[in-house]
Amino acid sequence: MRKTSLVLAALLAVAGICVMLWPVFTGNRLQSSAATAVQEFFAERNEPEQQYPELLAALQEYNQRIYAEKQCNLVDLEACEEPAADLTAYGIEDEIIGVLEIPTMELTMPVYLGASDDHLAAGAAGGAGTAVLGNTSAPIGGNSTNCVIAGHRGWKGADYFRHIDRLAVGDTVTLTNLWETLTYTVADIQIIQPHEVDKIKIQQSRDLLTLLTCHPYASGERQRYVVYCERTEVR
Repeated sequence: MRKTSLVLAALLAVAGICVMLWPVFTGNRLQSSAATAVQEFFAERNEPEQQYPELLAALQEYNQRIYAEKQCNLVDLEACEEPAADLTAYGIEDEIIGVLEIPTMELTMPVYLGASDDHLAAGAAGGAGTAVLGNTSAPIGGNSTNCVIAGHRGWKGADYFRHIDRLAVGDTVTLTNLWETLTYTVADIQIIQPHEVDKIKIQQSRDLLTLLTCHPYASGERQRYVVYCERTEVR
């Protein structure tokens, strides 16, 4: 009887350790997947034939159109999931449009088009990622654009935007797309309500990158933490 009790106690201890370590394991796996996706993106981007002129033209037209329409379709979650373009139609099978780098947060993440559950959580092809909200500007910069990139405030042990509150006005954020690297500076930080869609819309004559996540951390998505970044280097 005593031996059985000891075995059960040992099994419970092992199970407890596994439960505690599981988020660490999954978090490391997701972060490793993200790092691999980033490396593959930069490797493919350096190939001269991968210029995708038709895609660039389509994204430029998309940005002009949603600005002219005053983003009238940005009304619900389904609208946020709609990508600015189907990247697979242009031969981009992994669906990655760029890489987001935030030195203050020690964060480098692949960026997808359309804030679907797959893109925000595991990402296409198993790579963890962030995503551009549908019906916001595509991540190519330009006058009167606002590319809104959403990310989870932590997911299955991976940080994602967990430490977004480390960002301060003046910090640098870069977004490398298939054609160039865009540099932004944090200009403002706000906490908004989920229904305040107007606060993430395009602002006339500004070139913005907006980071969006839930707030407070592990609060059931009661509010949104918004970091507005403005382009500092324009060709």
